[in-house]
Amino acid sequence: MEDYNFKLNKFDNNTFELLLINSWKKETLLKDIKALEKTNLSKNSQLIVDFETLKECDSCSIIYLISFFKTFQNITIKNLNTYEKIYKFYEKHYQDNNFKLEEKGHFVEDIGKKTYELYLSSINFIEFVGKVVYFFIYSLMNPRKMRLKAMFKYIDTSAVNALFIVGITSFLIGVVIAYQGSVQLEKFGANIFIVEMVSITMFREISPLVTAIVIAGRSASSYTAEIGAMKITEEIDAMRTMNFEPTLFLTLPRIFALVISLPLLVFFSDVIGIFGGMVISYIDLNISFWEFINRLGQEIPLKHFVIGISKSVFFGIAIALIGCYRGFQVQNNTTSIGKYTTISVVNAIFVVIALNAIFSVIFTEIGI
Repeated sequence: MEDYNFKLNKFDNNTFELLLINSWKKETLLKDIKALEKTNLSKNSQLIVDFETLKECDSCSIIYLISFFKTFQNITIKNLNTYEKIYKFYEKHYQDNNFKLEEKGHFVEDIGKKTYELYLSSINFIEFVGKVVYFFIYSLMNPRKMRLKAMFKYIDTSAVNALFIVGITSFLIGVVIAYQGSVQLEKFGANIFIVEMVSITMFREISPLVTAIVIAGRSASSYTAEIGAMKITEEIDAMRTMNFEPTLFLTLPRIFALVISLPLLVFFSDVIGIFGGMVISYIDLNISFWEFINRLGQEIPLKHFVIGISKSVFFGIAIALIGCYRGFQVQNNTTSIGKYTTISVVNAIFVVIALNAIFSVIFTEIGI
C-alpha cells in the first residue's frame, strides 16, 4: 500500500494501526477511499489512527475520515496535533443520517402540542413579569439604580417621534366620526349632539385605542429588535457577566417610558381628534368652534377623559412588557429577530384590544 497515503499495520487481538502519511487532498481522495475499502477491515476491529506523519489534509479529506471512523466500534485517534481544531469542528457538526421530513402529526396530537407550548410560554411570561415586578420594587427602594437618561431617550423615541403619525391618525378619525354622525343627526335636527358623539367617543374609546395600536406597532417592534440584536451580539451575556441585570437596565426604562408617554400621547390625540370633529361640525352643521367648545365644557363629564387616560397606562405597561419579553426570546440567528418582532407586534395589538374590551365591560357594569 506504498502507493497510497496510508499504511495499515496489523497487530495481535484483531488490532490494526492506520498510519496516515503524505498529503490527503480532494484530488487523490477517491484513490485512497477505494484503497481503504479494499482492506475490508471488520467493524469490530480495534483501530488505532495516527496523524503524526501526515503532512497535509484538506476539509474534504477530514470529513471523509470522520465518516469512515464512525463505522468502527473501537477506535483510538492520536497525534492530531495541528489538525485537532478542524477535526473537532467537523466531528461536532457531522450528521450520521440524512435529514428526514417530519411526518405530519394527528389533529388531536397537534392540538396537544400547541396547548403544551402555550402553557410553557405562559409560565415563562409570568416568570418574566414577576422578575420585572421584583426589580421595579427594588428600583423604588434604590432610586439611584433607575436609568433616567435611558428612560428619557425612550420617551423621545416612543412619544416625541410618534406625535406626527398619532396626530394625523387622530385627526382623520375625528373627521370620519363627525362626518358620519352629522349625516344621521341632521335627519333628526339634533345637530348640536355631534359634540357629545365626537367628544365621548374620542375621550373614552378611540383615542386610547388608536394611540396604543400605533405605539404597539412602533415601540413593541423596536424594543424586540433592539434587545434581540443585543442578545445575538452577546451583549446581554456580557451584562450578566459584569453583574448588570438586563431586566433592570433594559426592561424597566422602556416600561417607565411608555407609562409616562402613552397618557400624554392620548391627551394629544384627544385634542387633535376633537379638532377634526370641530372642523366637520363647522363645515356640515354650521356649529362654530366657540359653540362646540362651550358645549364640550358644559355637557361632557370629566370621567370620560379620565377613563381614557387611565386605560392608556395599562396599555403602555402591556406593550412594553410584550416587546421586551419577545426580545429576550430571540435566538442566536438573524431570522429570529424578524420572527419575534412580528410576534411582538401581533401580541401587543391583540392584548391592547382585549384590555380595551375588558375595561369597557367593567366600566359599563359599574356604571361609569
